Amino acid sequence: MNDPKISVVVITKNEEDKIERFLRSVVWADEVIVVDDESTDNTRAISTARGAKVIVNKLDNNFCRQRNIGIENSSSEWILQMDADEVVPPETAGKIRDAINDPGGFIAFKMLRKNFMFSHALKYGGAYNYVTKLFKKSAGSYSENIHEVLNITGNIGKIEAELYHYPYVSMREILDKMNCYTDAEAAAEIQKRPDIPLKEIKYRLTWKALKLFWKLYVKKQGYKDGIYGLIWSVINVIGPEIRWLKIWEMKIKT
Repeated sequence: MNDPKISVVVITKNEEDKIERFLRSVVWADEVIVVDDESTDNTRAISTARGAKVIVNKLDNNFCRQRNIGIENSSSEWILQMDADEVVPPETAGKIRDAINDPGGFIAFKMLRKNFMFSHALKYGGAYNYVTKLFKKSAGSYSENIHEVLNITGNIGKIEAELYHYPYVSMREILDKMNCYTDAEAAAEIQKRPDIPLKEIKYRLTWKALKLFWKLYVKKQGYKDGIYGLIWSVINVIGPEIRWLKIWEMKIKT
C-alpha cells in the first residue's frame, strides 16, 4: 500500500522576501501549490524555480476563494494549508507524515502555531495556540471572504508539533498589512450592515478596545513576554480600532 500523498497550498502577494524560506521548509511535500494574487515582484519566479505549481488569480478581497482554488487544484489526498510567512520545522514535517500515514479515524489535525514578534518567540497573549491546517482534501473547504474559516466534516485530531509564524518583521509591514485588511473589513461590514448605529461605533472604539487589551495583556498574560507582549497586544487592538474608524468615515460620507 502506497503512503498517502500531501499537497501544501499557500496563497501569496509580493512575497519574494519570505517565499524562499517557506518553500525550503516544505520540500518534503509531494506537491506545493502557490495561488498568487498577481504579484509584481519575483514571488512567482522563485516559486516556479523551486518546483511549485503556480496558479495566478486576482484576490478581490476573497481569501477563501484563493484557498479553495489551491485545494481544488491539488492532486493529493491530504492538504496542508499555509501562508508565506509561516515555516514548517523539520521535526513537525516528520510528525505530519506520521499523522497522515496513521490518522486513526481523524480527517484533520490541529497543530501549535508559534508567533514571532521581530524574531522573538511569543508564549502568551493568545500568540501560542492550536490551529487546524492539515486536512483531507475531501473533508475541508473555506468560507467567509476576508478572515476565512476552515469547515471540516469529521473528527479533528491534534499533533503535538509547532508551526512557526513570522507576521511581524517591521512596523511598516505591520501597518501596510493592517491598512489592507481594514479596508476590506470595513467595506464588508458596511455592505452587510449599512445602518450601524453610532452608539455601537463608540463602544467598539472605547470599551470594546479596552476589554480586548485587558484580555490579551492581562488575562492571557501577554505581559509575561515583556515589551514584545505589550506590542503584540497593542497591535491586535489597533487593527480593530482602525477598522471601526474607517466604518465611521464611510458612514459620514454617505
